[in-house]
Amino acid sequence: MIVDIKYGKDGVQKVDIPEKNYVGTYYPTDVVCEPAEKVINESLDHPIGYESLEAFLEGGEDIVFIVNDGTRPTPTAAVLDALSSRMDLRKARYLIATGTHRAPTEEEYLNIFGRHLENLRDRIVVHDSKVSECINLGTSKNGTPMEVNKIAVDADRLVVITSVEPHYFAGWTGGRKSFLPGVASYRTVEANHKMAVGMEAQALALSGNPVHEDMMDALEVVKGKKIFSVQIVMDRHQTIYKSAAGDLNPAFAQAVKWGEEVFIVPVPEKADVVISVAPYPMDVDLYQSQKALDNGKWALKEGGTIIMVSKCREGTGHDNFLKLLSSSKDPKEVVENIKKGYKLGYHKAAKMAEIATWAKICAVTDLDPEIIRSANMTPYSNVADALADALAANPEARVEVFMDGSVTIPQPPME
Repeated sequence: MIVDIKYGKDGVQKVDIPEKNYVGTYYPTDVVCEPAEKVINESLDHPIGYESLEAFLEGGEDIVFIVNDGTRPTPTAAVLDALSSRMDLRKARYLIATGTHRAPTEEEYLNIFGRHLENLRDRIVVHDSKVSECINLGTSKNGTPMEVNKIAVDADRLVVITSVEPHYFAGWTGGRKSFLPGVASYRTVEANHKMAVGMEAQALALSGNPVHEDMMDALEVVKGKKIFSVQIVMDRHQTIYKSAAGDLNPAFAQAVKWGEEVFIVPVPEKADVVISVAPYPMDVDLYQSQKALDNGKWALKEGGTIIMVSKCREGTGHDNFLKLLSSSKDPKEVVENIKKGYKLGYHKAAKMAEIATWAKICAVTDLDPEIIRSANMTPYSNVADALADALAANPEARVEVFMDGSVTIPQPPME
């Protein structure tokens, strides 16, 4: 079976998987999508918890939109297209929720704002968790200092545009994530993400997930502020499937239900070899690509091999993450090292090292092979070679491929 594996924005790597080994190639579930303009406008016509967007904006003197950065698949430009017929977009400012990521590139700005970029360029502000002025709004139940960008705090109308897909430790993206980590201080993000080191913080998990609960606390401290949201669920082709507009938390809950229809994917068995792809733009670096690894593990047998495929266009990402991941040749010791003191980035290293304690990790990237080796993974320049070695070690291995590994949650039969 010849399978085309996406690599980077436009690249493809072909891999020949023997029929006796091949279980299947899996994507998020195919769903029927209506025209994007219709989907978005219908949600804006019938917002959850609000009479209308127009009524929400009425009287607003300082309107601020919070929009996702270039590492997310959110179709912000399509939402702005719909909003442009309902309001003057220049009457708002646009705060890019980078969390602790870098500012967007020019290409990413164009992806985010589309045809509106030049009209809105002077209205755009990029959040910088280390530099932007943040206001301390108190402390969460878990002890996280709630420091949020002053622009968001001072706004008298907040409009959040985001997308909702599974997240490997927050349960789901969307909703409250626009605030924390989106426009929070570095100190706040670090305190929140420290809680990601634990089994309770997993993909799809909301109830009992300390990271999610801390994010919800972040919203509590801005309670009373008027917030309107547009939360999009995409299908596997990056086409808009559903849109939930209105009050942030109820709209998020609705979007999660739609997201479950798309992203939870039944598979017939656990595999000996899992190929999990971080597709563009989620292949930006090793730090972000870890999500494909974490999701793929749900389809993998103990002692199996997982092959993560990601171009890692901009390198490894967070320095702390790589430093910890490379702190020992023994993955168990890497996990133990976290207990000596947490720094932002350690949570991803912990999740990767935990997998390395029970499975072999291979990485097909453009990174220096020595960097990959130091991080307790086996480097490859192409998927075919990685698979060939896995099948040489286990000729009867069952192989499953996940083309959108960053957002696909495999669901094998209950053991």
